[in-house]
Parts: sequence; C-alpha cells; structure tokens
Amino acid sequence: MKTLMLGNEAVARGLYEAGCAFVSSYPGTPSTEITEAIAKYPEVYAEWAPNEKVAMESAFGACLAGKRSFCGMKHVGLNVAADPLFTISYTGVNAGMVIAVADDAGMHSSQNEQDSRHYAMAAKLPMLEPADSAEALEMAQLAYDLSEQFDTAVLLKMCTRVAHSQSVVEPGERITPPEKPYEKNGAKYIMMPGNAKRRHPVVEERTKALIAWAETASINRIEAGRDKSVGIITSSTSYQYVKEALGDTYPVMKLGMIWPMPEQKIRDFAAGVEQLVVVEELDGFIEAHCRSLGLVVRGKELFSCIDELNQNIVAEKLGKAPDVGMKLSDPIPPRPPVMCAGCPHRGLFYTLNKLKLTVLGDIGCYTLGAVAPLSAIDTTICMGASVSGLHGFNKASGGETEGKTVGVIGDSTFMHSGVTGLINIAYNESNSTVIILDNSITGMTGHQQNPTTGYNLKGDPCTKIDLESLCRSVGIRRVRVVDPYDLKQCEEAVKEELSAAEPSVIISRRPCALLKYVKHKAPLIARADKCVGCKACMKIGCPAISVADGKARVDNTLCVGCGVCQQLCRFDALEAPQA
Repeated sequence: MKTLMLGNEAVARGLYEAGCAFVSSYPGTPSTEITEAIAKYPEVYAEWAPNEKVAMESAFGACLAGKRSFCGMKHVGLNVAADPLFTISYTGVNAGMVIAVADDAGMHSSQNEQDSRHYAMAAKLPMLEPADSAEALEMAQLAYDLSEQFDTAVLLKMCTRVAHSQSVVEPGERITPPEKPYEKNGAKYIMMPGNAKRRHPVVEERTKALIAWAETASINRIEAGRDKSVGIITSSTSYQYVKEALGDTYPVMKLGMIWPMPEQKIRDFAAGVEQLVVVEELDGFIEAHCRSLGLVVRGKELFSCIDELNQNIVAEKLGKAPDVGMKLSDPIPPRPPVMCAGCPHRGLFYTLNKLKLTVLGDIGCYTLGAVAPLSAIDTTICMGASVSGLHGFNKASGGETEGKTVGVIGDSTFMHSGVTGLINIAYNESNSTVIILDNSITGMTGHQQNPTTGYNLKGDPCTKIDLESLCRSVGIRRVRVVDPYDLKQCEEAVKEELSAAEPSVIISRRPCALLKYVKHKAPLIARADKCVGCKACMKIGCPAISVADGKARVDNTLCVGCGVCQQLCRFDALEAPQA
C-alpha cells in the first residue's frame, strides 16, 4: 500500500527491504531519523556509536562478517569518519555496505555548509543521490546491489529538504540475501603499503566500470522539454526546484548517481541543446565535471555556492517570472533561538558570563550559550574542539589565561571526541578547567541515548559510563559535580577550580528539562507589587520571563519552577506558589 514517508524513513525502509542486518550511527541532523526508523525493525541490529568513525568501522566489520551493513551521519560527521572511509575504498567489502551522509545546505543546524560530493570523488567511491522519498527507498536498495556487484562501499547522499520532506512511497517485502562467509584475504584487507599499492589499480578499474554502468543506468535519466534552447543537468532537491519552476519547458538530465558521472551520456545531452546549464546546490561539482568533458556550461555564474536554492531562484535565473507566493503585510519580529525554559545549562552560562571568562565552546544545544543575554561562548568549531582548543589556548599564553579560561562540552559530545582532548590536557599537563554539561541525553538532535545515559538505542538498559571515574582514570585528580540550578554553588566551583594549580573537571549535572521523566515544580509567580523593574531576571534569557509595563511577568505555560531567576531577584518579586 502506498504511504507518505519522510525521506529518512524511506531510506530506513529501503535498507530493511534490502536485508540490512547491522546498523551503527551517530545522531546528527538531518540524518538522525534513518537510524531511529530502522531500529524499529526487530530483524535489524541497530546501535548508537560514540562517534562516526567508530560507527563506520563497526559497519565495515559487520560487512566483513558477511552481513549487509549501514552507517549514517551528517556532513560534518563524514569528516570524523574520513580516515576509515578512504581505506575502505581500497579494501572493498564482503557483504554490501552503505554509508548515508546528509548535507545541510543553509546550515539549519550545522556549523558549516559542506558539499559531501567531494568525498565521493576524493575517496573514489560511488555516490547515489535521491530527490524524494520514493527514490530514497529505491536507491537504498540499489546501493547494496552496487556494493556487492562492484566490491565497494556505496555513499547515499541526502540533504535537509529530501531527508525531512514527505512524499509517496510503496513499501515492499524484506528480502534477506544469503550470508557471505568471511574468508581470510590479507592482500585485500590488510592495507599495509605493499598490499595497498596493488589495491589502488583495482580502485581505478572499478571507477571505470562504474562510469560504464552510469551511462545506461535508469537513475540517470533524460526528460524531454519543449524548448531546446536550454538543457538543464541537475540532481537531488535541485531537480525538484527545476521541475516546479519550469515544468517541461526545457530538457532535463536528472542524475541519480552523482559520482562517478556518465561521460558520453552528458556529451550527447549537451549536443541536443543550444545552451547547457547546471542547477545544483553549493559547489559547482557537476559543472566542473561537464567542463572536464570540454563542454561549455553555465552554472555558478547563475546560482550561488552559498545557501539553499529554491523555486523562485531557479525561475528568476533562467528568465522566468518567479512565483513569490503570499507575503504578510505586517513585519514579523525576529525569533532568535534560545535555550528552553528550565534548561540546566542556563545557570552555568550565567555564571561564566558574570565572571567574564573566556569560554571555548562545542557542538550541542548548549552552543546557544553564545546568544545574548548570556553571551558566554567565544568559539565553536567542531565536536571536541573546546577541550583541545582550551589546552592550546592556555599553553600558548604561557599560563596567563589559565585562571580565566574554561572549555564547555556536553556529555554526548565529550564521549564523541572530548575525552581524547582531556587525555591531552592530563598528559601534557596544562592547567585547564573543562566543564562537562551533563544533561543526561543527546539534546540537540532530539534526545538520543549516549554511552553516559545507561540506555541503548532501543531504550534497553545497558552499560553506563561513569563520567567522574572516566575523568579520573585519564589522569584528572580534581573532578567535582555541581547543580547548575544553584548559582552560588556554580560560582564557587568555577572560582576554586580556576585557582587550582592543576587540571580539573567540573560536571554540571541536571537532566534536560524536556525529558519526559523529569518532574517540574509549579510555575513561579511574579509579584508586581514587589517588582522594581530592575530587569535582573532578564539576564538569564529565559523565554518564560518577560517585562511589560516595567514589571516582570512569568509565562506559566513555560515556567518549570527551576528557581534560577529567583536567585537574581533582590526584592523577592518572584515567588513559588503556596502549597
């Protein structure tokens, strides 16, 4: 029966129907739902790994053992997994292996715009790129066939608009392929230089074979158009924009395999049109390929390499009147992202701001500590960079910054890549203070479990990593836990650890306010007769607090009674309700 599915759900369904048996991923928007969805199928083993490198290596081990495997990640996660990626290209696979990477053009929830197609070219791996949910299901299945036919891992590239939009799919039945027995083959799987030298030519020959396959593959199709003055080559969500804006006005070549691309098929298509135009998001990847074939093409001179495309941009750049849609006559006030009411990170960031510290930040919902009025973060680079960067910052300063600089990192991010930075601090003896923001969950990507929560992907109890013991075991002697709702305790802890003459870790521990099991107190009451309008309560940036007519107000639909604002009010204008 046909049904609507998110693109990510459709990928999961395709993996399931293709007989995938092992899944290991690290959550990262916009890829997260693939693994969450496939974990619901009891026939598939699925897990969250501590990071993307571990996930990819685990998936490779599973395919080596003879089971079809999968790992998924967002674009910056592929950076973390790049080390095994490039060498897996040399080894090839046993059973099929599929790697999904979801790009985030427009940076809806990412620290950069990155075009993952370059990884396919650089690692010399095939990459499929669906344009809707139906293709996502189909290409997830096709990826396994290609993986086993050409002895290679296959990349499946999603993007935010395809991953998080719904379209019609028709689910099928699961087909479990016969298990492929593992056979020792050192020349294929042991990538020491002598063997690797002999594997590189295999990779180059595989690429030639894939190009030949791409020439006739149905996923690289040509759609006729009325006006041959322009021919458009496109893929992914850009294809949807082209069809919505232009319909069948111009001939379109829609690429489903984005690497390697066909050569003669593109030349033939170009020969049938007067002008060749490439419509693609971010870099001129297809455009560069066309130029390498000696074709005259227009692309990035029309379409920016910055931000997402849309239907109006495509129409306008190709000489059609854009459909601008409806607009509101009244201006809409800006709504910058803020931490949730009752967020456990708020009190800690207020303290860091109050002490005027330099704060090296990391990737997570706590990155919002950079936003006014908290304004408590100086840098955000990548997962784990706060800890490593703190070490370098303090070492380079010759000790001058040690008492006024900290690094902050979430519990999941610490397990992902922060612990190695902490080992570096202990090993190379920098007097640095790391604050682990332990909210008992992976918050930013939607409440996924991690190695510190005591539960696995399916919600079953499992081994729980003890952060205090872990920090001590790598050589940090000063480890303490604070409650971020207690501002006095936070300030005392930060001052004491910064004044100590050795490395230290502060664990700011309180569960995320949005977790279902967290029981909140009753909303506070703002007493207008006691409020003097000093706005001290506004310094924490809580969305439950506002000021109207010079008096503080509390939104009782948002307030969770955490009491942080009460500690700032010298006039007792914020009260807990009487029992």
